[in-house]
Amino acid sequence: MKTYPYDAPIMSTDQRIATQMTTEYARAKIPTELPRSERLAVEENIKHLLKAHNAVLVAHYYVDPFIQDLALATGGCVGDSLEMARFGQAHEAQTLVVAGVRFMGESAKILSMEKTVLMPDLAAECSLDLGCPADEFAAFCDAHPERTVVVYANTSAAVKARADWVVTSSVGIDIVRYLHAQGEPIIWGPDRHLGKYIARETGADMLLWQGSCLVHNEFKATELLQLKEEHPDAKVLVHPESPDSVVALADIVGSTSKLLSSTYEIDAETFIVATDLGILHEMQKRSPNKRFLAAPTAGDSASCKSCAFCPWMAMNGLKGIEQCLTQRSGEVMLTPELAAAAKKPLQRMLDFAEAQKKRVTASGDIVKDRALFANVGAA
Repeated sequence: MKTYPYDAPIMSTDQRIATQMTTEYARAKIPTELPRSERLAVEENIKHLLKAHNAVLVAHYYVDPFIQDLALATGGCVGDSLEMARFGQAHEAQTLVVAGVRFMGESAKILSMEKTVLMPDLAAECSLDLGCPADEFAAFCDAHPERTVVVYANTSAAVKARADWVVTSSVGIDIVRYLHAQGEPIIWGPDRHLGKYIARETGADMLLWQGSCLVHNEFKATELLQLKEEHPDAKVLVHPESPDSVVALADIVGSTSKLLSSTYEIDAETFIVATDLGILHEMQKRSPNKRFLAAPTAGDSASCKSCAFCPWMAMNGLKGIEQCLTQRSGEVMLTPELAAAAKKPLQRMLDFAEAQKKRVTASGDIVKDRALFANVGAA
């Protein structure tokens, strides 16, 4: 595997990006928890509004558990970003309410331009997206015109539009391995940890954009090793957006969907999970007799051993969903030209998966569809 310096003279420096992350983190306003009686009333109103507006709620595994449960209870979807978008595309509803972060709303809109896509809070961002400005990434690509541009799904529509391929953390290895076999050198963006993992697995010549996930970048190998020693029978599940030293300690490395399925496919009673804490809700629901431990992070205080949650995901609240349906606020808007350009590399991935007989068409039955999306799950 070849390695390269961070070769982009006009790009943001790590310090600028770090400062931006800190600033955006401070702007992430987490909704106040509702009293039970009020929460139940809001949930009932949302159910009524979804029917009234011919809408469906799709939610990411990392958002509030109450929102996840409400999505399933109303015939919606809980899944990864691409699964959410594909579900919305296949569903008959003309309005999609996307509980996640902004790039997820954009992905849903790319695949469903004829539909209205609403979000509880359009200010819910993603550190990978924020750390990869479209103009700077385009300049980086222009400086290396001989390379095929492969970007992770966790990017803006504008960055997707500049790419040759969009990939997820599941199918990324297969696609990069295919490109490597064709002798194509690659530009990869934006997550450097996932890029290094794929490069190591495939041997591909990859020039990496130096982005990272605010959550996964904080997992720490030293304390993870200590936790493993305290629970020697536990299986360690790690998302490849994590640092190398953390990935090296994993029993299973994979996308959110793969980590989730591993919890009931592997014969183990205890799991240490190195991804956003939001996934623990679904893991516990599927395996109520198993134990799930959050992997340690740097935390935000001396007493915090695991603060692995995305502050922007936490901006999704039930009141926000109610408001966007009532006021038709938080609409995701893309020009037809941008959506068409962004869809091309995304469709290329879906066609690749189809050619490998990896079915990715949603039926509307969320239980059935989980297996279909296992090989193309996003972050």
